Amino acid sequence: MNAAEIRDKSVDQLDDELLKLKKEQFNLRFQQASGQLENTSRMREVRRTIARVMTIRREKQKQGS
Repeated sequence: MNAAEIRDKSVDQLDDELLKLKKEQFNLRFQQASGQLENTSRMREVRRTIARVMTIRREKQKQGS
C-alpha cells in the first residue's frame, strides 16, 4: 500500500488498517521466533506501512483540529 492509497482513506479507516497491520506484525514476529517465516522482507514492509499510516493519520487529525 502506497502513501496515495493511504491518504484516500478516512481516519476511521486508517485506524482499522493500523489494527490489521499490527496483528500481521505480531503474527510475523511469532513466525520468525518459531522459525517458520519464509519471507523476512515482509516484516520490513509491514513496519514501514505502519509508520506511513500513523504519519498520515496524525496529519489528518491535525487538519481537523
